[in-house]
Amino acid sequence: MAKQPMLKFVTIERDMPEKRDAELRNKDFHEIYAEFADEKAREQASRCSQCGVPYCQSHCPLHNNIPDWLRMTATGRLEEAYALSQSTNTFPEICGRICPQDRLCEGNCVIEQSGHGTVTIGSVEKYITDTAWEKGWVKPITPAVERDQSVGIIGSGPGGLAAADVLRRAGVQVTVYDRHDRAGGLLTYGIPSFKLEKDVVMRRIDQLQQSGVEFVLNCNVGEDISFDAIRGKHDAVLIATGVYKTRDLTGPGSTATGIERAIDYLTVSNKHSFGDDVPEYEDGSLNAAGKKVVVIGGGDTAMDCVRTAIRQGATSVKCLYRRDRANMPGSQREVQNAEEEGVEFVWLAAPKGFAGDPVSGVMVQKMRLGAPDASGRQSPEVIEGADYVEEADLVIKALGFEPEDLPKLWGVEGLDVTRWGTIRADFTTGQTSLDGVFAVGDIVRGASLVVWAIKDGRDSADAVLDYLNDAKAVAAE
Repeated sequence: MAKQPMLKFVTIERDMPEKRDAELRNKDFHEIYAEFADEKAREQASRCSQCGVPYCQSHCPLHNNIPDWLRMTATGRLEEAYALSQSTNTFPEICGRICPQDRLCEGNCVIEQSGHGTVTIGSVEKYITDTAWEKGWVKPITPAVERDQSVGIIGSGPGGLAAADVLRRAGVQVTVYDRHDRAGGLLTYGIPSFKLEKDVVMRRIDQLQQSGVEFVLNCNVGEDISFDAIRGKHDAVLIATGVYKTRDLTGPGSTATGIERAIDYLTVSNKHSFGDDVPEYEDGSLNAAGKKVVVIGGGDTAMDCVRTAIRQGATSVKCLYRRDRANMPGSQREVQNAEEEGVEFVWLAAPKGFAGDPVSGVMVQKMRLGAPDASGRQSPEVIEGADYVEEADLVIKALGFEPEDLPKLWGVEGLDVTRWGTIRADFTTGQTSLDGVFAVGDIVRGASLVVWAIKDGRDSADAVLDYLNDAKAVAAE
């Protein structure tokens, strides 16, 4: 009788890939987790209970077939595991690195709820596809049949790239337009290398280029090319711009020099990591070296900023958040990593204003949590008379992102938006109010996770194919 390869969670404890020591990793931008060795990946995958109703799968936005590829990994069928993982997720090695597994798949693992510690799903997912790249199993896309129809995609972030992949596999001619000098969107310029090393992103973009996807970079829609021109050039258009407008701060001194947007700060840091000549980094305006840094916000972008500032050589890094640790929106794993690296969190604290120009301090109001608001979270309330000044040479605003006014920016009539400024689109298909124009990702749902953008891109690409097929059928009549 064959030995049971799974359900080993009773005898094998949960184990993560080795995490580099904080005193070493906080001095460079390399990823902090080592790779699983083959034997360790098999061992950890074998802890899966293969439950009848896999909550890990149902709580994954992409509904990845997690139990099956864990079983394949545990039994040495790694190439099959890669094929299955890739069938539902365009970028498994990226999701394995940056998804908040503690809130999604791993956070809903049945064996954790029974006290045994979750299966390390994200680390195995990363291992499977990194191995596939090493073994040469990841190939350029070769469509069975080339189609004469084309789609223009505006934005080369995860949603746009996921859609490009699906459309190219169907033989559609795909052109991706992006305002930056490199493709990848926030994967390239928003997320620091210590979470996602850039060669991981670049090899995917290279794969798409080898597959026939055309990238038009340094291209600002509305300036370098009109939206109408893109629409006229292609049989369908997909908008995947993301949301990059920073929520702003008000109050005395909020326009002082030294108060910067998170997206600007992270973009400059990532450009520097690529080896680019970045004046804002060299002149110190967007470089934390030797400075007292205060980051305002409690999401994952704030975590990226504080951990970047530590690596740049800041003398101190503090994160102000108006609620407590239990109520912060960012990943608890990221908070722990930041604390290990030397970041100080100041909970129940909000900015009231700023001292000096250039900025020399943040005027802080201490808060307490009151009654729940409409979302069920306790609302922060000001504690009168508890104000103080937090010294700062660099203040980074990481308060979340809002959509740009695309109809106005692009001079487009008839493109409906919601009261939040996001594009009004069908959540299943991405179809907008304009015929043949689709939209996906954060520009539709608001600032969200990379994995949701990938799902939206894949789903909408299928809807675009239906649209193209219908158009072809009508033309043939």
